Amino acid sequence: MTISRPRRALGNLAAVAAGVLTTLSAAPFQLWWLAPVAAGLVYAGLPSLTARQAAWRGWCYGLGLFGSGASWVYVSIHDYGYTGVPLALALTTLFVAALALFFAVTLGLYRRLCGPRLSVLSFAGAWVLGEALRTWLFTGFPWLLLGSGQIDAPLAPWAPVGGVYLLSLVVALSGALGVAFLQRRWWAALPLAALWLLPLALPGQWTRPAGEPVQVALLQGNLPQLIKWTPEGQRTAIDTYLTMTAALETDVDLVIWPEAALPMFADQAAPVLEQARRLLPGTSTLVTGILQRDGQGHYYNSVIVAAPSSGEYRKRHLVPFGEYLPLESLLRGAIAFFDLPMPAMTPGLDDQAPLEVAGTRIGNAICYEIIYADLVAEQARHSGVILTVSNDTWFGASIGPLQHLQMARLRALENGRPVIRATSNGVTALIDAQGRILQRAPQFEKATLTGEITPREGLTPFTRTGSWPVWALAALLVLPGLQLRRKP
Repeated sequence: MTISRPRRALGNLAAVAAGVLTTLSAAPFQLWWLAPVAAGLVYAGLPSLTARQAAWRGWCYGLGLFGSGASWVYVSIHDYGYTGVPLALALTTLFVAALALFFAVTLGLYRRLCGPRLSVLSFAGAWVLGEALRTWLFTGFPWLLLGSGQIDAPLAPWAPVGGVYLLSLVVALSGALGVAFLQRRWWAALPLAALWLLPLALPGQWTRPAGEPVQVALLQGNLPQLIKWTPEGQRTAIDTYLTMTAALETDVDLVIWPEAALPMFADQAAPVLEQARRLLPGTSTLVTGILQRDGQGHYYNSVIVAAPSSGEYRKRHLVPFGEYLPLESLLRGAIAFFDLPMPAMTPGLDDQAPLEVAGTRIGNAICYEIIYADLVAEQARHSGVILTVSNDTWFGASIGPLQHLQMARLRALENGRPVIRATSNGVTALIDAQGRILQRAPQFEKATLTGEITPREGLTPFTRTGSWPVWALAALLVLPGLQLRRKP
């Protein structure tokens, strides 16, 4: 059966709306119940489309999702990339349109390969396989995954079992089952109820406390990004963080400065860090985000234990166009936005040990890395706490920092580990092992956030295995729906 062009246009418009609803299901709106509604809107009508029409519908969904949910990229390009409004709009549009192609490929292949048999299962499986593709292809962009907004929803207990991709699978399957139920296929009620009721039977805690609470102080300098890498910005950063460190009145175990707190290399900052060591209260240890360089021309975005002990973590997953420039020979010099303000970074090694600080093993995820569930799980397997330092100034006053915070909360829940989140201008926060915010500092203010977190031991199912079991399950769900088409 084919459908008329006006009905297809209406369906494509509904797909754009579904993308916006997915954004609304996540932070800062947190209308989590809209996520299965969005998935249902995409699923409805797909059996009547050709593969090409389904691809177009997927692209429309992606356009709505990233046009609303990743609109913060305009701030980075225009406000901090020295790019005029027309070009910034053009680059943002290109970014959104390119990302939307992931959904075009997913739904186009789904319709070409899968038939009506068990379509609710194959749809959910295809959706998650598409998210897996988006996570790793071209370095990946797992932002606004369908399950990301479920941290405060009844489905949240699924996160320690299979991570964000299991949440996406359950949400996509819920949406498809909901459509089937509305089409009077009453059998859909039972599996739909099971998906939402089974979390009540899952353990509330998968991990247990390990040792005494760790007292921490997170320093949020709120420095202006546009002058940060100038001589004036360097002087301001040094004065700000030394003054805030000296103002600490209570003895804490950890004092944490955010990503690239001092806009200079670690060897240049050595005298400043030595001065900070003398200002630390009691037996406190200073941990800071900073850039490093070696004698071979390599540069690293790092977290180091500055004083009184030592240790380092070098960022493994770099941000394209932010920390390195793809197709550098073609793009550098073409537009001011592509001229990085610093040398291109080198990724750190995959097998990096946690930091040993204050009697605690601390896993690390620098800024963008916190959105990669499996990377964080690797760190969590060998640590009791996760530390993420970030410079969210690039997002401006957009919804980006709040989305970033929500994904950090989900990493805490997935792994049963508290997360310490230190940022340059917000959102700085302490998050417990259930993904709940214990304390947070206000955005866009200079602030010191003090509190305590308790390290955890034991592994959640997700921490043990990572995402591959869910990806394998998604592939298995697609298999029954595959149809072999004979040539006429």
